[in-house]
Amino acid sequence: MSFEVHILGSNSAAPAHGRHHTSQVLRIQDMQIMIDCGEATQLQMKRYGLRKNRLSHIFISHLHGDHFLGLMGLLSTMHLNGRKTALYLYGPVGLSEIIQLHLKYANTRLSYPIHFQELKGDQSELILDHPKITVQTIPLQHRIPCTGFLIKEKPKPKRLKKERVSELRVRDINILKKGEDVLDESGNLKFKNTDYTLPAKKSRSYAYCSDTKYNEDIIPLVKEVDLLYHEGTFLHDNLERAESTFHTTAKQAGIIAQKANVGQLLIGHFSNRYKELQPLLEEAQKEFANTALAEEGKVFTIEE
Repeated sequence: MSFEVHILGSNSAAPAHGRHHTSQVLRIQDMQIMIDCGEATQLQMKRYGLRKNRLSHIFISHLHGDHFLGLMGLLSTMHLNGRKTALYLYGPVGLSEIIQLHLKYANTRLSYPIHFQELKGDQSELILDHPKITVQTIPLQHRIPCTGFLIKEKPKPKRLKKERVSELRVRDINILKKGEDVLDESGNLKFKNTDYTLPAKKSRSYAYCSDTKYNEDIIPLVKEVDLLYHEGTFLHDNLERAESTFHTTAKQAGIIAQKANVGQLLIGHFSNRYKELQPLLEEAQKEFANTALAEEGKVFTIEE
């Protein structure tokens, strides 16, 4: 089953050098969710073959324009396309008011319901407990309230040995997948679990840390995730600028990844001052070798 991170936008502040504002789409099993929705997000979805009406959940990290100004356009397009399915939207204080104000003055009533959950921002909280995944917030340090998101698959059922499935009934299969033995009506062992099953496939994890200054407080939350996205807006020779704007350097992102012992690091949210991104990549890789650029159009797959 899939666990893919599709990069739609990778730039900070303003579009530049062919790069757009921050947005990502995660395809996890049969779910499709979005994290941040900067300007031009819906155009990028069309460009890379992602269908808008398959989105079930949208998570907005904070209210700086490069992370949410594409949202209203996306919501409007789904309305024009006749969407009926409910959308689950998570964001900071003020986002719901912004949406309602726009709809009020546009004299528009959406064709689908939005279930909005306001984020606290100053503490980690479980905001989604879905049968397949959980989503937990990661408090970040930025100029305004900002949260990252930790997405984890729930434990998966054990796998059946294909050569032995024909011996089983549906009830037996359900019991064995739970890791239990099957007993007969008298309570005697009928099918021993280890004889019929293989270990469950790996439950995967992804952490998204958008705009933030260097903050080691996040390390316990992102520790040993399979894939970590962490902003790396500046090179380290611009550390003073990074600190004054509450951003992180590529070097610092690599240090966080190394200390958290993650599987792979993605860096993004690139400053307009950098047309070429290779220096940012090389700087992060000196701290954490398995680093990649979160460049638009790239898909990062977490294997089971």
